[in-house]
Amino acid sequence: MVRRNTTGLDTPEWSVQKAPVTLCTAPRIALGLACLLAACADGRQSCRVGAECPSGVCQSDGTCQRVRDAGADVPAVLGEDAPVEPLDAGPGDDTGVRVCTPDRDGVITRDEVPLMPGLRATFRIAEDVTVSTAGTTWDYAGAYAGDRDELVELRAPGSAWWAAEFPTATHAAQLGASSDTLGVFRITAEGLFLLGAVSPEPGLTQTRLLYDPPVAVLIFPLTEGATFETRSTVTGQALGVLAAYTETYTSVVDAAGTLRTPFGEMDALRVRTEMTRTSGLATLERLRQFAFVSECFGIAAIVSSQSFETAVEFTDAAELRRLAP
Repeated sequence: MVRRNTTGLDTPEWSVQKAPVTLCTAPRIALGLACLLAACADGRQSCRVGAECPSGVCQSDGTCQRVRDAGADVPAVLGEDAPVEPLDAGPGDDTGVRVCTPDRDGVITRDEVPLMPGLRATFRIAEDVTVSTAGTTWDYAGAYAGDRDELVELRAPGSAWWAAEFPTATHAAQLGASSDTLGVFRITAEGLFLLGAVSPEPGLTQTRLLYDPPVAVLIFPLTEGATFETRSTVTGQALGVLAAYTETYTSVVDAAGTLRTPFGEMDALRVRTEMTRTSGLATLERLRQFAFVSECFGIAAIVSSQSFETAVEFTDAAELRRLAP
């Protein structure tokens, strides 16, 4: 089923699953970075993230992967020895390097979210903290109680036990800080979609949840004022227990502003989402969430509410995650 948003773009009806036992929501993910922000000389320069390298690739030994000969495709990604294959979006510079340069036009396109397996980035995470979400300057650069850094990687489906169940998947990533459950994703020219949620390994307590229709995490182009809403049926197993329920997600890109993270400051669009989970006539869960999306960075910060939060601009966050160096 398709619903038209305020930009005129046809978007699939969508929903975001939250496993009833693991309590993880689909937007509570870190998408990784794919951006070239700083110029540096070609060669074995030291680096912390791919954004510091002209190739976009910071290797496991802390040095930049060399830029290839002109005409070669080198993905501008954060990651260790990322696979050399052309991205399906993004221009190349005169060395043939695929780059993503923010144009700050207030529109985030597929070209400005170059995701692929092998991406990795560090996010700083705090749980049960007081935050401010109001206004158009969102400052999450400072320290919060219980802060910890977590490396987030986008994994190729490969020969994973669940791969045959999701033949169109492009990558998988951990959904939330409090669970090892993986979200299974597909990225297309239309958007980033969550196909399901799985446990890392099979077994008696495995998780294998499928979404019908798939969850639209991002819809391209993303612009201020765009809205998308859907109902999705979730079926399968959660920690070995049969599961079947419905989730309704309502999202609006409600603001454009400045986001400050430990990694740095960037322009961002704020996506406000409210999720309601139901089984029959019973409401099982209601959550609010803000995702801050930036050109070439994707989702650079996420603020998730406690259960049954009623305030739009809430201050009691169950989880705050933001990009870190």
